[in-house]
Amino acid sequence: MRKEHRKPNRLINEKSPYLLQHAYNPVDWYPWGEEAFEKARRENKPIFLSIGYSTCHWCHVMAHESFEDEEVARLMNRTFVCIKVDREERPDIDNIYMTVCQIILGRGGWPLTIIMTPNMKPFFAGTYIPKKSRFSQTGMLELVPRIEEIWNRQHEEVLDSAEKITSTIQDMISESAGEGIEESILKEAYEDLLSSFDNEYGGFERAPKFPTPHKISFLLRYWRRSGDPEALYMAEHTLENMYRGGIHDHLGSGFHRYSTDNMWIVPHFEKMLYDQALIATVYTEAYQVTGKRLYKEAAEGIFDYVLRDLTSPEGGFYCGEDADVEGEEGKYYLWTLDEIRSILSPEESQLITKVFNLNEGGNFQEEIRGRKTGTNLLYILRPLDAVAAELGIPTDEVESRVKVAKEKLLAARNKRKRPAKDDKILTDWNGLMIAALAKGFQTFGEEKYLKAAERAADLILKRLYSPEKRLLHRYREGVAGISGTVDDYAFLIQGLLELYEAGFELRYFKAALCLNQELLEHFWDPVQGGFFFTADDSESLIFRKKEFTDAAIPSGNSIEMLNLFRLSRMTANPKLEEKAQELERAFSNHIRKIPSGYTQFLSALDFGLGPAYQVVISGKIESPDTGNMLEELWNYFIPNKVLIFRPEGDEPEITSLATYTKDQIPIEGKTTAYVCQNYECQLPTTEINEMLKMLNL
Repeated sequence: MRKEHRKPNRLINEKSPYLLQHAYNPVDWYPWGEEAFEKARRENKPIFLSIGYSTCHWCHVMAHESFEDEEVARLMNRTFVCIKVDREERPDIDNIYMTVCQIILGRGGWPLTIIMTPNMKPFFAGTYIPKKSRFSQTGMLELVPRIEEIWNRQHEEVLDSAEKITSTIQDMISESAGEGIEESILKEAYEDLLSSFDNEYGGFERAPKFPTPHKISFLLRYWRRSGDPEALYMAEHTLENMYRGGIHDHLGSGFHRYSTDNMWIVPHFEKMLYDQALIATVYTEAYQVTGKRLYKEAAEGIFDYVLRDLTSPEGGFYCGEDADVEGEEGKYYLWTLDEIRSILSPEESQLITKVFNLNEGGNFQEEIRGRKTGTNLLYILRPLDAVAAELGIPTDEVESRVKVAKEKLLAARNKRKRPAKDDKILTDWNGLMIAALAKGFQTFGEEKYLKAAERAADLILKRLYSPEKRLLHRYREGVAGISGTVDDYAFLIQGLLELYEAGFELRYFKAALCLNQELLEHFWDPVQGGFFFTADDSESLIFRKKEFTDAAIPSGNSIEMLNLFRLSRMTANPKLEEKAQELERAFSNHIRKIPSGYTQFLSALDFGLGPAYQVVISGKIESPDTGNMLEELWNYFIPNKVLIFRPEGDEPEITSLATYTKDQIPIEGKTTAYVCQNYECQLPTTEINEMLKMLNL
């Protein structure tokens, strides 16, 4: 049935693109809210909770197979009160029930399927469920009647089971603070990564292989601390293979979600904003370390993609792009050789075929059925200089020809139907992108990166606040909503600090300090330490949880630990550093068990252990001397530093936030650097080389 002839369900009034995708399902979906729970209590029905997101391939498969099917919908509507949740809009709900799924099944993923009592307590967990049973997997047509029978005939046993499951999970996730962590744990994490490292293709898992850029960032910091060349090799080998693989969009730039193989070749094609931010950051850091052009090109390509395709007219950054077009995963990115030949000259076609490993029968194998589709995915197995040597052409000429051909292919691809875009603006993911762009401006000097980061920050600071002046999570079509989580606060604080250190606009520094105070006031656990995922006055769920594992995205707790260290040094407030140490102790027992699962935490610990530097540049912001000093400072990889700009004059505003800068004035009218290391300050200098010596560069 065509959707325009079908009556919409309650999701039609939601802002989430994911929920709106299901607004014309025959399933009588409710959004998460009291109306659904009251109906479940009144009619004594279990709740079918389905959690996913708009760019999720298997979410689309289950929707088309089951939620758009009249027979399945009839069974679901008879048996359940059905609730749809966008995991990106409501990460608090997703975190709770994903934990349930992982503990019950030993694994998790999306779509996430939970069946629970009207008081939110789960008794069944699953992920993707087919319409009909196949092999050992029960399908919806068999599962729903079975749940209905059990609910009606063994009702008390089901309620008792749900209570026990909830109680058991509550006990499992409870944690008690441990002792402080020693520096030796950095080496333990490094050795963990070394033992799981793929020497051939880089990365730290078998297929599917995820980028996990925070692990690479940790390796760069470990290399700087230890001088171990193997740490740098692991980081570089991974970044280079990711760049050459099909996980990297060689025409439009940006990176896909993950690789389905261990060579980074065949991606899962969705593109997520948080991946772009985190991957761009680590390529930028790798460029600071090595000066290699490939890393600069990778980072700048990501920034260009985000500014071109994921930026709203108001300046915020959208969530991502779908993997599918017209139900076919990757269709937008794949090519037949006939298509290539119709766009390029014979010489260009031959070159692109050789560079990107194309062939007549196609090089792309469909993940689901394992069959070739006759289409090609662009990826690189050999560096361009090897191809140039084979062709007897200078490398720079090959690069020039490839660039021209890629531009022609991209122009042709832009005429295709694009993947759907999730145009929500989320505070936490925007915080990550703001930080990445600010760091990109510092490293590459591109003014447009700074301006884009400032526009996004200004949008959030203006529009994503409640009437009570509390941070909100989601913005779409002019409407902000949903209480902010620890990730929203921590990631935005990080972005604002990077933005201040890039452009020295005090409003961002002041906003970071205010947000940090709110975070401590409403999220901190005064008993065991650490930050809860939700605020003390947020919606009450079955339990209040802390997220602290650095998974696809670093945890808000680990990002905030570094924020606390930075803010402590910037404001000379030792209480913030004490809070960071309490946070470290809160999760130390977990970190000791699997150090490599907490690499963002350990990057924060690396800062806390020192040496850490406090740099104040004092002078006129428009002075060429100031610009030269900042550019030189930004050139280097100095992760454990904070940077303050103190304008010339009597008691500028920065002196009220960082009082120690009051007397740090320019010497003889020249831009002056004041450098402190681990609470010990050196004599001020107007010489760039002297400043770099103080930073041990």
